[in-house]
Amino acid sequence: MGKLIEEFNDYRTRMNERVMETANTNIKRFYALDTSSYAEGALNVKTKELLGLVASMVLRCDDCIKYHLGKCKEAGVNHEEMNETFMIAMLVGGSIVIPHYRRAIEFWDELNEQ
Repeated sequence: MGKLIEEFNDYRTRMNERVMETANTNIKRFYALDTSSYAEGALNVKTKELLGLVASMVLRCDDCIKYHLGKCKEAGVNHEEMNETFMIAMLVGGSIVIPHYRRAIEFWDELNEQ
């Protein structure tokens, strides 16, 4: 596993555990809603993760981008699909998305080196 991926996954796991130590019912419900929303349904998981990735890029959340990139990789997204997804994110988000696009490419490349 590459350094970027390992650091992100370790931090996310550690902090999610910490959040759950003190989370109230509403926070736990929100986490559960987030998880269940990306499950197979009328839209398949791959499509939902690509949608999540575009939204994350437009909202400029690097942690969310990394998370969805990992899930896209797990869902079998290929390079062509990813490039089209990046294109849509840039179209919707504009030039302010470019720095996040750069970091997304770096993380995607590392995911594909495994």
